[in-house]
Amino acid sequence: RDLPDDPAVEWDTQLLATLVLEHIEAKNISLVVTFDAGGVSGHANHISLYNAVRYNVCKLLWAGCRVLVLESVNLFRKYISFLDVLISCLLPRDALFILTEEETEQAKRAMRCHRSQLLWFRQLYLLFSRYLVLNSLRLL
Repeated sequence: RDLPDDPAVEWDTQLLATLVLEHIEAKNISLVVTFDAGGVSGHANHISLYNAVRYNVCKLLWAGCRVLVLESVNLFRKYISFLDVLISCLLPRDALFILTEEETEQAKRAMRCHRSQLLWFRQLYLLFSRYLVLNSLRLL
């Protein structure tokens, strides 16, 4: 209720920061991967998560937990699928993950489980998104 799944709703940073930190400490997590300040698609929930993790970053680093943020790319790069490998290899980043064909299919199957989320533009996403093929990340 306090954290609705809504691309237009900004979540409370301190509440989310507290929840995330409690989970990280309870599970003894040493690596967090989250969205960057752009939220990949400008999704307010994604941006809120980044802000919450950033709010806690000093505590996380002190506790030995590293944070990687997923790079938001422009619309052209977002939808050129595997062709973005060439661009991504030339640009600075701390990590580049290239998914196998099996991993890409698994991600597509997972998205298809959420039928209510599969609007027309997400069908294009399944076909052309570079995020289903590769992901570039940087340390926070």
